[in-house]
Amino acid sequence: MAVLDQLLAELLRRGGSDLHLTVGLPPRGRLSGDLQALAPDTLTAETLEPLLQEICPARRWAHFREHCDLDFAYEVPGLARFRCNYLHNHWGMAAVLRQIPSRILSFDQLKLPEALKKLCQLRSGLVLVTGPTGSGKSTTLAAMIDHINATQTRHIITLEDPVEFVHPSRRSVIVHREVGDHTQTFASGLRSAMRSDPDLILLGEMRELETIKLALNAASMGILVFGTLHTNSAPKTIDRIINAFPADEQNQVRVLLAGCLAGIVSQLLCKKEGGGRAAVHEILLQHEALPNVIRSGRISDIRSIIEGGSAEGMCGMDNMLQRLLAAGTIGAHEAYMKALDKKLFEGALAAEEEALAPAAT
Repeated sequence: MAVLDQLLAELLRRGGSDLHLTVGLPPRGRLSGDLQALAPDTLTAETLEPLLQEICPARRWAHFREHCDLDFAYEVPGLARFRCNYLHNHWGMAAVLRQIPSRILSFDQLKLPEALKKLCQLRSGLVLVTGPTGSGKSTTLAAMIDHINATQTRHIITLEDPVEFVHPSRRSVIVHREVGDHTQTFASGLRSAMRSDPDLILLGEMRELETIKLALNAASMGILVFGTLHTNSAPKTIDRIINAFPADEQNQVRVLLAGCLAGIVSQLLCKKEGGGRAAVHEILLQHEALPNVIRSGRISDIRSIIEGGSAEGMCGMDNMLQRLLAAGTIGAHEAYMKALDKKLFEGALAAEEEALAPAAT
């Protein structure tokens, strides 16, 4: 067993999600959203480098030494798989290893909104699952792909860096491709996928302009495209896509996006009262008014579409936060910190702080 495996086992034993390693600090794990020490000894440059090299394939290690950044997947047999991010910082080498659940959780297990199943029934268009790093986007997408795999006969191609969830082909045929091993870039992999008779293409990242442009073209051609962005609401997601293009191309992009956008699911994880985390979502689905709103640039009107589409399964992030707060699942401070419109939670936050004041003194 690699030495690092022992730290990963301790992380999972304590219910953690991420292992953080950096020179000058002891190993830390993210437990219920907070970083906590997993071992007492402080890492040094001399102790950290062999830990990282031991689990890294030689070719990948050479790439890391040359480029100072590396992403790859690592599996501890019988324990779990991890997405590894190696980097250099001010103090030297560092790494973050995130657990990839060995078992793909279902819609019911994740308690995902039923509206997401509507997105799984689509035959074409662009579906975006968004949120900050660590918000559970990959887990949600894995549940959606698993649902399609179990209920439909599709050809599904995933492009990831690295491959996280591995889906055995059931009713669908699923092909996993990893950037760096099976294709050079997301853009080159997407071009190839578009020529491979796909029904659905899953893009692990849509950071580069070329990748975003190809994803829009693929969705416009009648392919269902699932992708991710690091935005925390539907309006910001649409702005992010449009503003990724030069000013002289943005009108054309608005028209293209208006014609192919099929849905946006923005996701955040909140700390639950008593431990653990709960997901909250903002969901935008297809609506007859949406294309004109995007074409005309009236992005602020999207909030009205979401609020008026509750019967179809749409919901706003702040509405879901209010529900969790009312149910006692999360506290007022957590709701306030995650809210888009913080004024909605100022009263609850003040009441919570007042209630806690005697205990603090």
